[in-house]
Amino acid sequence: MCADTTDTSQTLDYKSTLNLPKTDFPMRAGLPKREPEWLARWERIGVYERLREKEGRTPFTLHDGPPYANGHLHIGHALNKILKDMVVRSHQMMGRDARYIPGWDCHGLPIEWKIEEQYRAKGQDKDAVSIVDFRQECRKFAEGWVDIQREEFKRLGITGCWDRPYLTMDFHAERVIAEEFQKFLMNGVLYQGSKPVMWSPVEKTALAEAEVEYHDRQTDAIWVRFPVREAAGDLADATVLIWTTTPWTIPQNRAICFGPGISYGLFEVQKTPDECWAKVGETLLVADALAEGVFDQARVGMAGVSRLRDVSAEELAGVTCAHPLAGAEGADGEWDFAVRLFPGDHVTDDAGTGFVHTAPSHGDDDYQIGLKHGLEMTFNILDDSSFRDDLPFFGGERVIKENGKPGGASKAVIEKLKALDALIAMKRITISDAHSWRSKAPVIRLNRPQWFAAIDRPVGDGQDDYGTTIRERALRSIDELVTWTPRTGRNRLYSMIEARPDWVLSRQRAWGVPLTCFTKVGAKPSDDDFLLRNAEVNARIVEVFEAEGADAWYKDGAKERFLSGIVDVDAYDQVMDILDVWFDSGSTHAFTLRDREDGSEDGMADLYLEGTDQHRGWFHSSMLQACGTIGHAPYRGVLTHGFTLDEKGMKMSKSVGNIIAPDKIVQQYGADILRLWVAQTDFTIDQRIGPEILKGVADGYRRLRNTMRYMLGSLNDFSEADRMDPADMPELERWVLHRLAELDRTVREGYARYDFQGVFQAVFTFATVDLSAFYFDVRKDALYCDGDTVQRRAARTVLDLLFHRLTTWLAPVLTFTMEEVWLERFPGEDSSVHLVDIPETPEAWRAPDLAAKWAGVRAARRVVTAALEVARVDKVIGASLEAAPVVHVEDADLRAALMALPFEDICITSQITVSDAPAPPEAYRLPETPGVAVVFAKASGEKCARCWKVLPDVGTHAHPGVCGRCDSAMS
Repeated sequence: MCADTTDTSQTLDYKSTLNLPKTDFPMRAGLPKREPEWLARWERIGVYERLREKEGRTPFTLHDGPPYANGHLHIGHALNKILKDMVVRSHQMMGRDARYIPGWDCHGLPIEWKIEEQYRAKGQDKDAVSIVDFRQECRKFAEGWVDIQREEFKRLGITGCWDRPYLTMDFHAERVIAEEFQKFLMNGVLYQGSKPVMWSPVEKTALAEAEVEYHDRQTDAIWVRFPVREAAGDLADATVLIWTTTPWTIPQNRAICFGPGISYGLFEVQKTPDECWAKVGETLLVADALAEGVFDQARVGMAGVSRLRDVSAEELAGVTCAHPLAGAEGADGEWDFAVRLFPGDHVTDDAGTGFVHTAPSHGDDDYQIGLKHGLEMTFNILDDSSFRDDLPFFGGERVIKENGKPGGASKAVIEKLKALDALIAMKRITISDAHSWRSKAPVIRLNRPQWFAAIDRPVGDGQDDYGTTIRERALRSIDELVTWTPRTGRNRLYSMIEARPDWVLSRQRAWGVPLTCFTKVGAKPSDDDFLLRNAEVNARIVEVFEAEGADAWYKDGAKERFLSGIVDVDAYDQVMDILDVWFDSGSTHAFTLRDREDGSEDGMADLYLEGTDQHRGWFHSSMLQACGTIGHAPYRGVLTHGFTLDEKGMKMSKSVGNIIAPDKIVQQYGADILRLWVAQTDFTIDQRIGPEILKGVADGYRRLRNTMRYMLGSLNDFSEADRMDPADMPELERWVLHRLAELDRTVREGYARYDFQGVFQAVFTFATVDLSAFYFDVRKDALYCDGDTVQRRAARTVLDLLFHRLTTWLAPVLTFTMEEVWLERFPGEDSSVHLVDIPETPEAWRAPDLAAKWAGVRAARRVVTAALEVARVDKVIGASLEAAPVVHVEDADLRAALMALPFEDICITSQITVSDAPAPPEAYRLPETPGVAVVFAKASGEKCARCWKVLPDVGTHAHPGVCGRCDSAMS
């Protein structure tokens, strides 16, 4: 190693003669303070816009899944947007025209809910405000959050068309969303139906599956008697037992289902304990596999009953029961109807009684049974989850209160069943049940007239390359059109679409794009002329929306404005529901990719990138929407990431206090540390983040920063005149070039498949192990102490080649730091690492034979350096330059290779001897490097005052106290 100070035994100071590194690049990054300066600079010089001016490039379009405009960013937002940014930047630097148009989802219930909260806080009545004024307040609220989130995203170093994002509430977007809906209207997949949907009593609207999450809640499970009214033989006096966790649905019961493959028995109660609801002598129908649990719950146990006989599916199919509320005093005949038993494949014997109480208004399976057997659809439950006022016994009782807590409906039903002696058992249990992810309140299955998109009805648009129905097109697109990263994403979406019901498009709210359609007065939904399908009317609507936005639908005289002069205005009713916001976001491909000049040439995205929850969200709705309008998926690739957890692997929660906000990380460390954390994680699964993890990321960052600082210092005055042809370089430099060629392929292939973790790990290992710990360590002596030698010129040429590759390889990840490194070397108002591409690396640099040889050289070096470390720890030497070890090498090829090299320079010793003699027993060895042994010896001669090598010729040259190499360098 060369000196970085003078030997005090000499009278001359040789420090000024050394080629020491010179750079103003600071060791301390100061990212939180300096990053905003680079952001302002990029905006000032228009980096994103200048990249779009590069001609002849193949476009690459990542379509942004819109975040919701209603709050500050959380760590999941940061993960998502940073991943997108790394995709865009890496593809741009690999020669593509990588476009990124950020967008926001602006309609929907969360914003509407916030405005209603403001009204309630002021004591105002929302219904007293005109719907147009209310919508304007929603728009203003969304605009404010778009501006806030835009700045928060930009602070993370996200590149994109920030001055022209897409917003679902822009007039053009609202026009296109309505236009896309009209395609469903015109191509025959839109219909109005009455079936159970996920209904939020608190928010008073239907919800999509993607708007529902599941949480535990307590409920009363009840075992209810349905007395047999008609049956053959001994079953005529029996009772069918059902079990339910939704007592409030009992008044809506219209049938009972049994499993055709399940074993059933007829049981007689023979003895009961005190205070038991079971009765001695009664006979009960129960599934055999569940009988023990049922009778234990009824407190009689199996010892208290006798199994009389098997009961076949054929016998059960002939049974008719009475409703447990039938004949009750005051019921006014409400439940005086027959309750038939029907076979149902959905019935299992793993819980309950084996008999499923069936209320077609409140469950999917129940509804299908009702359709099949012509059962009555009840409308006992109103929008607020209250029983209709005129329902005997229960009128006005609510299932869910306004505050989301349980109402009195279930309790009222239970008490009435108790009074009628209809219960045999009851138990408080905990179940996992559906809740609105916005209000966090429970939701119910409720029959309400809604508008649906039929996913199994032929789409009348003639775009049949991927099938004739929305479901067929979606499933074929998944397998034939889309690349999934990771592959498991394909399975999730395929299984969801394969099993999903028709799409509920309507919502009973105010802030959104309306269902721009009209229904014929007096017509039924099943009538051919029920829906107005008129191209002229449609064109008039979208023309107005383009100019005024969707508010025009709600202005006074809207129906006349849209219909007059085309059809009889009085003959039609205007639909006032709004579209599911997932239809909004599912349509973004049309008004962003298709309609914008910076969108996509074919209206499709190369990539959609979101969290795994979007298989039931944006990936899903975009697929369905596009399959209904363009006939196939709107994307060619889908990349998914997991969720962000704390350091212990727990979900982040305000109540737990383990949330780490992105802005706090940026304030403490800088955005590049957050970006580096993203690059170091396997984002395809759930990731952990926390203070200790971030400290580790910051430590790794400092090591990488040191590498870049060393290169900058050594390249301080490098010019083209110093450049050297690789063919003339020493082997060590040609080995580095080989590693660059290998790594260039790794980086490009890794970025192409979105393996940011693999790319960064490969580059980081190269920079810190191959370069800092080996190459820089070896070549430091030549760089500092040599004159104009081959070694020094080759090393500086390699450093320049390294600089251009490391900065561009890492720029998609360490956006700010690589800009800082670049500008340190190439200052200028128009200079930016983000305006250049990753340089092409010549294939001629690859030298696998040389790499194999140098693998042996480095292995031998490790034995030498380990032996010297032992001598240093034992205080035999203070530095490796005091040594002149003998290296015994058994392999002739390796020995020849070492002898042909300046092996002492590679091992950073003053002298070295490579020997073919057998190594003595005391020689130092490493188990992982057999055939190489080292015998320590001290170097002979004096210490050079300039380079610190101990050599015999020191003091024999013109310059006192130096070796011949240093004397020549100074001359």
